[in-house]
Amino acid sequence: MSLTVHAGEVVVLLGASGSGKSTLLRHVNGLHRPSSGTVRVLGTDAGTARGTSLRRLRQRVGMVFQQFHLVGSLTVLENACTGALGALRGPRLGLPTYPRRVRAAALEQLDRVGLADQRFQRADTLSGGQQQRVAVARALLQQPRILLADEPVASLDPESAAQVLQLIAALAREDRLTVLCSLHQVDLALALGERVVGLRAGRVVLDRPVAGLDHDTAMAVYTSATPAAVPVLAR
Repeated sequence: MSLTVHAGEVVVLLGASGSGKSTLLRHVNGLHRPSSGTVRVLGTDAGTARGTSLRRLRQRVGMVFQQFHLVGSLTVLENACTGALGALRGPRLGLPTYPRRVRAAALEQLDRVGLADQRFQRADTLSGGQQQRVAVARALLQQPRILLADEPVASLDPESAAQVLQLIAALAREDRLTVLCSLHQVDLALALGERVVGLRAGRVVLDRPVAGLDHDTAMAVYTSATPAAVPVLAR
């Protein structure tokens, strides 16, 4: 695979289960290491980074997961505060142990995702869509330059899914984030992304701007026929 994602792009990955979408995302922040080739992220070789170098890279790469990964017994605000742990020293035992600036920044991010009023509510009492909004706020607290989203709406109902993706797109524009998001829903991909990259068996089979890309061509990523692909170039 050869793929370049430019600063400020919102790129959606499409492909069947096992095509390599999650594996690609996990290479970007060093959760997986390539057996060959190079993964360069923000000027850092993510495949060889260790220690402080890897820690600094991960501070600049936020991630939103399919299963939210919140601590249900903690408040919404404390869950959002955990996004700052990479920049803090030592453990944190309860909300008051986070610096005031972190709590204020977390509340600001919760306000952006529409959950400031629920800040003292237990996370496990929220709906799925609300929990994913908390996860987005937690990722944004890192002040990342890149936001990875690994099928962030797979467990949500259609209305909540559309709302979460609209929120991610709006926040990305406001913060000038680079977004790399994996999805299965073609309609949502065409609504969210500026560019669609289709994967099959670890290879890029489609790479096109959303403008002019029709539903059937995008859906061909999931069939045995290869869609009309374009060369993957560093543009």
